[in-house]
Amino acid sequence: MLQVNFIRENREEVIKRLAKRNIDASATVDLVIELDEKRRATQVELDNLLAESNKLSKDIGELMKSGEKAKAEILKQKTAQSKEKVKELNEVLSATANELQEELYKLPNVPAEIVPEGKSAEDNINVYQSGEIPALFEGALPHWELIKKYDIVDFELGTKITAPGFPVYKGKGAKLQRALISYFLDKNIDAGYQEFQVPHMVNEASAYGTGQLPDKDGQMYHDAKDNLYLIPTAEVPVTNIFRDELLQENQLPILCTGYTPCFRREAGSWGAHVRGLNRLHQFDKVEIVRIEKPENSYAALDGMVEHVKGILDELKLPYRVLRLCGGDMGFASALTYDFEVFSTAQDRWLEISSVSNFETFQANRLKLRFKDATGKNQLAHTLNGSSLALPRVLAGILENYQTPEGIIIPEVLRRYTGFDIIN
Repeated sequence: MLQVNFIRENREEVIKRLAKRNIDASATVDLVIELDEKRRATQVELDNLLAESNKLSKDIGELMKSGEKAKAEILKQKTAQSKEKVKELNEVLSATANELQEELYKLPNVPAEIVPEGKSAEDNINVYQSGEIPALFEGALPHWELIKKYDIVDFELGTKITAPGFPVYKGKGAKLQRALISYFLDKNIDAGYQEFQVPHMVNEASAYGTGQLPDKDGQMYHDAKDNLYLIPTAEVPVTNIFRDELLQENQLPILCTGYTPCFRREAGSWGAHVRGLNRLHQFDKVEIVRIEKPENSYAALDGMVEHVKGILDELKLPYRVLRLCGGDMGFASALTYDFEVFSTAQDRWLEISSVSNFETFQANRLKLRFKDATGKNQLAHTLNGSSLALPRVLAGILENYQTPEGIIIPEVLRRYTGFDIIN
């Protein structure tokens, strides 16, 4: 959530930078400023009235001590009137603050200066590419055919048990899935991230804290009875570990990693571009989260990008890194880099990771602060990234590593799988 002071002091800049997202935020920005002015004026009036009421109470006590009861009674009537006015002002203040909060929730984060303008994925900038795209043999198959051929993922069984988009991994497919999770976690832990096992459901405050609500309302699975949400990513519970926390400067940076299943309702369309593992309602992902001092957060973002690059280099998958344009960025992000692996059998790029800096946007919602060297409380910067999302990594491995004899397991995974080929 954007800070009101920042909006008020940088109105034109906020509108200009939000225009990179292809939205005209001027009306909402002006309403936020108007509501904030009303809130501040109401608060001043309330504070003055409370001060006056306190003085009247003192005066009444003095008059009663001196026996001037008649004068005291007159002041008591004024006090009663003041109490009514205080009640009225408190109601106005509460309503204004709530309305202001709702308007602030509507505003996405302002893009960083280097975010390119653009409306869709076609306008993203390719900033890095690595790995050779293999030449497949004649008769090579897309992964949705490979998983049937080797009986390692069963979509029909998942549909029987639950619904489309909930696959069942079997045999060597399940072992490969588990190997990827262990490998990703070990790589993150070796890089200094502390592992967390977190709940797979969160409360409303947590969903608001990281920006899923109200932006993604309706796109998450929701248990209405208990008002809990199935997580769309481990980012939500892991980041909310630090909600309402005042950290000390020497505690930063904080590096966290965790594996969770992820649940997303928006995966609803079906066609060639979303077949097989390309888009699911439930999938596995290993996440990295960082809590940083503001001056260090962009260096940390670069470090996260290099970390994910290192994993993909070890897997020997062809990939590229994109800097997302304003129209393709997530609601809470100030700057995002997407990683895409090339699916040789499908002849297209598949997104496998997003690494983002949210600056103070999430921290402001979370009330996540740290005490700096001067003793002043500051909002921290939060960052997160997929390291990595499994379905499309698995699809890339199946398609790019296929041979006429079977699917070769990447060398770095063999100590986790216990086998070197699926055949």
